[in-house]
Amino acid sequence: MTEDRAALTGLLARTFLFRDVPEEAAEAVLSDSRAIRQQAEKGEVIYDPSHFRRCLGVVLEGTVQVNKGTLIMSVLRQGDLFGAAALFHQRPDYATTLTARSRCSLLLLPQELIEEWMERWPQVGRNYVTYLSQRIWFLSGKIDALTAGTAGRKLAQYLLAHEEDGGVKLDCSVTGLAGRLGVSRASLYRALDELRDQGAISHRGRTIHILDQKILEHL
Repeated sequence: MTEDRAALTGLLARTFLFRDVPEEAAEAVLSDSRAIRQQAEKGEVIYDPSHFRRCLGVVLEGTVQVNKGTLIMSVLRQGDLFGAAALFHQRPDYATTLTARSRCSLLLLPQELIEEWMERWPQVGRNYVTYLSQRIWFLSGKIDALTAGTAGRKLAQYLLAHEEDGGVKLDCSVTGLAGRLGVSRASLYRALDELRDQGAISHRGRTIHILDQKILEHL
């Protein structure tokens, strides 16, 4: 895991939260004892609806998958933020489940720190509002994609949500999977063939091996 302080300062300075903010702000983050460093192993749940902190998180290293139920909302990588849905309200639950897709290094910033930085560096507050606005557009796009979802897109979501050790072992027939996804059997077979032809998967019996995860994520 990255421990070089200069590298961490540079990474934080490049995050959305500290854009156009003096570099001393990023340095102040690392110097503040209230900021929490956390490691997560592959498969470990970081946040879920009943277990979370009122902190804004930064992915320092690794990748984090964000799910709403079985739906994959996004995959977070180095420099991405998470946890905004935990701040500035008193709801007892969190909106999504965050799971480490690889070994991760995270930085958690409590709400009180965010509030202090907004007062000290107003640009932090403007960045935060802009971030939330962009999340609204992102979620709107997700809704559009789901309501107009193709068989290929639904299959890609299913495979990413159920992947274990590089593949998915179906507990039902292809016909049963088509029913779960709400698509016709013929459409699902076409989607399987298209993903195989693109080099994204290989398919044998009830086992689907994922060969190129990025193609599925793009869908």
